[in-house]
Amino acid sequence: MKRFPIRVDPIWRPFVLAGGATRSNAYVDVTPEAVTFHFGYLFNHTEDRDDITEVKMRSWPLWMGVGWRTNFRGLVGIVGSYNGVVEVAFEGNTPAWGFIKMNRIAVSLEDPDGFIAALNAPREAAADAPAKAKKPARPQGGPAPSGNGRKTRTRRAPTRRKTSDS
Repeated sequence: MKRFPIRVDPIWRPFVLAGGATRSNAYVDVTPEAVTFHFGYLFNHTEDRDDITEVKMRSWPLWMGVGWRTNFRGLVGIVGSYNGVVEVAFEGNTPAWGFIKMNRIAVSLEDPDGFIAALNAPREAAADAPAKAKKPARPQGGPAPSGNGRKTRTRRAPTRRKTSDS
């Protein structure tokens, strides 16, 4: 396991401390199986390494602010600095904070280049190995398929209209 501390500039420390983000609990853990993003008491998310589709440096605009951020269109930010921001894209949507759908996360890191290298290293090594079958996509909801492959429909009992007698 490799741990990458989240970068928090001194000017922003009091603001993120309100959500419990300290030097000891603001980090990203990278293991061969998963990546865990932890930022204080308000954010702890683990994503399977197979679900990561892209890792890249990005800028973080001033108007998006620092701390725990979202644009409600798939991007979640756990940012304590406007420098060293890395974006990690996921396959499909995963829940963040229970109700916000997330397909990308932006995180400010003290060692962004090392983090990108750590996430890309297994893919480069896997290129030499025989290709394995791609994992099927996650179901996006909807009715569960029936066992016989045919659609079934439940019919309602007919209802009688009430008529008024004069």
